[in-house]
Amino acid sequence: MTHVDLHRDTVSSHIARSLLDAATQAGVTGYEVTSIDGLRRDLLDDDRLRVPTVALHRLWELLHAAEGPDAGVRAAATSERGQLHVWDYLIVGATTLADGFTDAARFAIAMTDPAVTFTAAEDGTRLTVGYQGIPYDEGVDGVINEYALTVMLRRAREARGAAADPVRVEFSHSPPKNHGYLTEAFGTSNIHFRQPHNSFTMLDPERAQQGRSHDPELRRIMHLYAQSIIDTARPLPTWTEMFHGAIRETLADSQSRAICIEEVARRLSVSTRTLQRRLADQGTSWREELEVVRYQHAKSLLRDTQLPLQSIAGRLGYSDHRTLRRAFQRWTGQSPNDYRRTA
Repeated sequence: MTHVDLHRDTVSSHIARSLLDAATQAGVTGYEVTSIDGLRRDLLDDDRLRVPTVALHRLWELLHAAEGPDAGVRAAATSERGQLHVWDYLIVGATTLADGFTDAARFAIAMTDPAVTFTAAEDGTRLTVGYQGIPYDEGVDGVINEYALTVMLRRAREARGAAADPVRVEFSHSPPKNHGYLTEAFGTSNIHFRQPHNSFTMLDPERAQQGRSHDPELRRIMHLYAQSIIDTARPLPTWTEMFHGAIRETLADSQSRAICIEEVARRLSVSTRTLQRRLADQGTSWREELEVVRYQHAKSLLRDTQLPLQSIAGRLGYSDHRTLRRAFQRWTGQSPNDYRRTA
């Protein structure tokens, strides 16, 4: 299976973190964010996790609703160098911007969905940098297009200053009612809409950087690191996996006492009512899912340890081994001891 297959319909945790920060600044509430699968902030600190692309699109919907058509440019203004991890440094660390954007296109999957494409094309003294996203919704698509080009221009300016200012900008989406914010962001009024691609063109961005020093070994190291991020990436746990993990953590801290839904909701940073509603939407309940986790954990402890039944019962939140025995008989038709002998 190729990396394209493994990472299909996902983006990196870096871009998810960056846009969550932008959403917070835009006034999007935590309640609105927690309603989106795959955007639990504490899990996104893992650089190798992949987030569902649809979760990011839904976050863009919230940003669009909060800030209007210029939400993409506003979000790009909060994207400091390094927030998009190695991808940022591929652009700013190369000998030329053409090389930098070529590297960024080559390793784009380290940051975004494999269906997204970046391009860099030189024509004499002109360098055109392009972006093509995933069609989702007309309003949201426009915001994302503008974000992508603005972030790339920001990195180009960080590397080359005013020499990177574009002379032409193209967008594939329809024009907003007033695109003065784009004229300001790109430093040109030569902006066109309903074009085949999203791109901006610079005139000889290297003219102010003649003789600029370059470390080819550092570039090689950056390539290796970008590839390692791609090779070791893994999907974000599903909501059910996170919920079950929170139950297991609560059981581990329970010290043989029964646990309640309120404790698990606190671990998930949601209200009890929100958690109950989410379980109902999934066609299940607190009691059913608690039983699932207890059953899975009981089998593991019986199979992989020699703990006495009383200790196993305590780890499952039962007061004594008789309660465990009755529950296990109900789950499997066997006693815990019989299961242990045959497992």
